[in-house]
Amino acid sequence: MMHRVVLIMILLLLLPTVAEAQCSMCRAVLESEADGKAAEGINNGILYLMAIPYVIVATIFFFVYRKLKK
Repeated sequence: MMHRVVLIMILLLLLPTVAEAQCSMCRAVLESEADGKAAEGINNGILYLMAIPYVIVATIFFFVYRKLKK
């Protein structure tokens, strides 16, 4: 049972859906701009903030794995 939970957690971490959306107010303001550069910047910022927890968790798993291999 524990192996299934770990496998599901790993799959969820490795296969995140790409979320390029904002709240409705931000979306309305950003869509009113002509060039769309601000909207692209906001989306990139959201993806950057979303990636940080995955990097932290991967680093922790790496160190735990390395510690257990010794």
